Amino acid sequence: MPEIEIPRQFDVIVVGAGAAGLYTALCLPESLQVGLITKETVTLSASDWAQGGIAAAIAPEDSPQLHIEDTIQAGAGLCDRQAVEFLAQEAPNCIQSLVNLGVAFDRHGNALALTLEAAHSRNRVLHAADTTGREVTTTLTAQVLHRQNIQVIQQALALSLWLEPETNRCQGICLFYQGEITWVKAKAVVLATGGGGQVFAQTTNPAVSTGDGVAIAWRAGAILRDLEFVQFHPTALTKPGADRFLISEAVRGEGAHLVDDTGRRFAFDYHPAGELAPRDVVSRAIFSHLQKTAVDPATAHVWLDMRPIPADKIQHRFPNIIKVCQRWGIDVFHEPIPVAPAAHYWMGGIVADLQNHTNIPGLYAVGETASTGVHGANRLASNSLLECIVFGAQMANIQLTDVELQPELSELSVREFNLDENAWQTQQAQIAALREKLPRLVWQSAGICREQARLNEAIATIESWQQDFAILPLSKFLLSLRANETVKFQTLGIERQLRLWAETRNLLDVADLILRSAAFRTESRGGHYRIDYPEPNPHWQMHTIVQALHWSKSIPVS
Repeated sequence: MPEIEIPRQFDVIVVGAGAAGLYTALCLPESLQVGLITKETVTLSASDWAQGGIAAAIAPEDSPQLHIEDTIQAGAGLCDRQAVEFLAQEAPNCIQSLVNLGVAFDRHGNALALTLEAAHSRNRVLHAADTTGREVTTTLTAQVLHRQNIQVIQQALALSLWLEPETNRCQGICLFYQGEITWVKAKAVVLATGGGGQVFAQTTNPAVSTGDGVAIAWRAGAILRDLEFVQFHPTALTKPGADRFLISEAVRGEGAHLVDDTGRRFAFDYHPAGELAPRDVVSRAIFSHLQKTAVDPATAHVWLDMRPIPADKIQHRFPNIIKVCQRWGIDVFHEPIPVAPAAHYWMGGIVADLQNHTNIPGLYAVGETASTGVHGANRLASNSLLECIVFGAQMANIQLTDVELQPELSELSVREFNLDENAWQTQQAQIAALREKLPRLVWQSAGICREQARLNEAIATIESWQQDFAILPLSKFLLSLRANETVKFQTLGIERQLRLWAETRNLLDVADLILRSAAFRTESRGGHYRIDYPEPNPHWQMHTIVQALHWSKSIPVS
């Protein structure tokens, strides 16, 4: 990447360059200087991988009211009705804004094409073939790169929030970029860092989805909510080296069979509808079957056999699935596809209101990293991209408080950190081992099926790993940094090494938060299933609230 000089102050810093971050940056007033931080490039995010579409009630036979009711029904009693109403009512205008920006949704003649997805009562899902997310993010990226007031800083890592000590106001971030740790001031910081799917051994999320925003905000004192609610998709392509590509539920709808290694359609052991049972039921059936039959359930798979579907129908209905499977050496006409459930979407996050404010002054959260109340305990299909756009649009109304540059900002103290090569390699091996073990532990203990003893055991393990992590030389050095201390590294490959350190730290915190939240909620609801408490409990129709190390219940959700 070419080196660029980063300004020491922006009006607004946006962390994350998926749909939420890109649209937020575009909607902020053009009079403001905006820094858009991404730890990869502006083309790699979970939004880019979104296949389905974006929901909006724009058809004559549809209405925001119907969209509201469908969303609340999916949310299993935990949606905030005011937030859902806001989402559905703002949706048509936001779609028009995307069209105006140049997003090329599919059309029937001059009209926008709408399709039906699970749990929607009307055709209301706009799409661009089966790569809607890519179309949206590509268009938004092109717009961002043309804006004079937005500076994109790629391959930069936000390590922590910078709080003003006396007021606890967010006044910027601690940033690792081009071999240096530096502090960048801002009148407001927007976290739009997406989800945390990489905390699970099986996930449809890209490698960047390590829960950074939630972890960074939690360590700064932000209030979090409903972290136990994770949506799992039952059939993701599961092959070493391959992306966890979703194999649509429509494949099973057309007649594909789920079979185990012996060729038996095992799903009927768990539900009379077999492969066509609800998504969470099918996920639990596969998970439970692998627990009984697989040597390593964290990486095992079953098979999705499309051969019962006529070949001409496969060609017509599933051309992209054919193409992706071919890329990984799978001929769907002659052999089954290896599949397993995978973590797909995190309903919980940083508590944010309709204007994206968190409990920390000057800090905002948008998209999957936020908890606005629109998804409740289970997200309605195609509401995720919509949430990014609707809530990103609200940043046009931001009211900034003037934050004066402190005199000491021009007098940074500079520290250096050096370890000999053997010490670096030993430390990196320890971090890499943690990074590999962690997702397997979380998948086994807080994946699709959860129960108290296993959760407690995993919490104790994570605690010991956090202690091991904290005594690493790099951890002791970085965690002792004071605000405004700049660090220069002389080590070759430090970018990769520091990113591994930062992401592992965030994943350890996120794992602990999910495990404790799952242990706290003694019922099953939405994306949270407890073997030892398999039914919803009306006394638990409330949110799980987390601040620092304190877990509590919200008032009942009506």
